[in-house]
Amino acid sequence: MRARPRVAPHFTKRLLCENTNMSKVIVFATPVFLLLIALELLWSRRSNSRTAGQTPYRLNDAVNSISLGMLSQLTGVLSKLLSIGIYVLAFNTLALYPRLEFWSTWYGVLLALVFYDFCYYWLHRAGHVVALFWAAHVVHHQSQHYNLSTALRQTSSGFLFGWMFYLPMALAGVPPVVFGTVALIDLLYQFWVHTEQVGKLGWFDRVFCSPSNHRVHHAVNDGYIDKNYGGILILWDRLFGTFKEEAEPCVYGTRGALNSWDPLWANVDVYWALAKESWRAPGWGDKLRVWFKPPGWQSAEMARLYPKPAFTLESVTTYNPPLTTTQQWFAGLQFVLAIAAVLAFLWHADTMPFSEAAIWCTAIAAGLWATGHCMQGKLSMLEVLVVESAALATVGALGLMDGYMVFKPLTMMIAIVFVAARAYSTRATGRFTILLLAALVFSLIGDVFLMLPGNYFIPGLASFLVAHLFYIALFRQGQRWFPSKRALVGVLAVGATMYGIVWGGLGDPILKIAVAAYVCVISLMAAQAIGRAMAQADSDDAAAARWVAMGACVFMVSDSLIAINKFVTPVALSSFWILATYYCAQMLIVHNARMAKA
Repeated sequence: MRARPRVAPHFTKRLLCENTNMSKVIVFATPVFLLLIALELLWSRRSNSRTAGQTPYRLNDAVNSISLGMLSQLTGVLSKLLSIGIYVLAFNTLALYPRLEFWSTWYGVLLALVFYDFCYYWLHRAGHVVALFWAAHVVHHQSQHYNLSTALRQTSSGFLFGWMFYLPMALAGVPPVVFGTVALIDLLYQFWVHTEQVGKLGWFDRVFCSPSNHRVHHAVNDGYIDKNYGGILILWDRLFGTFKEEAEPCVYGTRGALNSWDPLWANVDVYWALAKESWRAPGWGDKLRVWFKPPGWQSAEMARLYPKPAFTLESVTTYNPPLTTTQQWFAGLQFVLAIAAVLAFLWHADTMPFSEAAIWCTAIAAGLWATGHCMQGKLSMLEVLVVESAALATVGALGLMDGYMVFKPLTMMIAIVFVAARAYSTRATGRFTILLLAALVFSLIGDVFLMLPGNYFIPGLASFLVAHLFYIALFRQGQRWFPSKRALVGVLAVGATMYGIVWGGLGDPILKIAVAAYVCVISLMAAQAIGRAMAQADSDDAAAARWVAMGACVFMVSDSLIAINKFVTPVALSSFWILATYYCAQMLIVHNARMAKA
């Protein structure tokens, strides 16, 4: 009997590299995508276009859609080991006809492509009728516009469960290389069908997924819901009873509107909603069924306790927070820079260790998140620059770039400019702003001391200690000292515990005194912030006060990491974790700190 061909471990590594090389195909395809998007935009403005008099493109929507596509490509690089590893494992153990000489012929590849499209149909269908799968797929449907940029709007969590629908291909013996090739072909085909500029195509519509067929799939009209799942072939829908021809005008989006330009939230919105629905479901059976029933499902008891309003087309509104011309140009520039960063990353991803790739992905994702919040009016342009500079400084601290010495001080300098500009524009130039600026200035001084060659740990520690004293005075404004005694005792206990952990590694008595003073001050800072948040629990600024308190606590985490790494034991990727938590704490405080209303 002929031995079963297997994919050896070294070949699995080669497959991972080839899969990453697929990312290079995306690099080459991206300029083509962007050119076609630009051409569609220009055509849509013609008086004889199918969308004449409408607004088929909006900057914020297009940037958000393409940002989600970029985020999907980033997570795809990180998740390839899971998706390819499972397929290779199944291929090695279950393949019935694993003959590469057959599957690599033109007819073998064609058969594999049809097979893939069949599996994709069922994955796509499950993505609409099973809530857990919808939580991943919903990202592709959240845009309220239908254009070529919508095609790039892809999920970042589909890898979690999507692999199981392609196991029949591994069972049949489709080699992993052929599987990856036909998967890319199927994906690229679906780009062009996301347009309103192409009408019905006669016989083509009856056989293939076309713009007309796929418009139906993206619509929320009653007659169009859960129809036309095919990727390349629409024959699957005709065969399994899910086909619907385009008739009435399509209304796009989802019935539970996202109303956000945050690409990270877009990926977790439905998961979070399902978690909350499952938590409040009255019985264990309903708690489980929420995840596997169709989206929006409720038992009779759940519908009685938590009724949901019925959906109507008349209730649909377009999410479009206003942007000034300056903000639009800024968002456009950030978008261009993000594309450049993602393409550079994808090009070099095959040479990066996993940890390095993950850090770069995190840094780029932070920039995409900040741009999204800027388009919502939740972050100013200066705050976006703070986030991006902080991300680059964090990456640079690991030796992954040459700009660390520039971006670390630059981050705090931009934050200082932001606070000063905000104070000037709101005429809030009193004691509160002065204390906040002083805290940031001494934080900057501490950053510089810790960057200098030589041992400047004590001067750096002293600078941050002064910064925390200013933060304590800042959080005291409008409140009494330490409004919550429980918070004071609890935080001091945490600080004392941390001091006990690092005590053995301090050695020098002066260092022990300096660290003890520092632990005491930062604990008092966190206690004052927490007490302030508790005292303002019923005010209009309650949410902001809670975020400031969170920032103070994250500060404690960052300083604890520094102490453990320096005096107890080295922490893996310590620079990344320390700087990530440090900048997170500063941003939470700077963005949310405000004087309590009288």
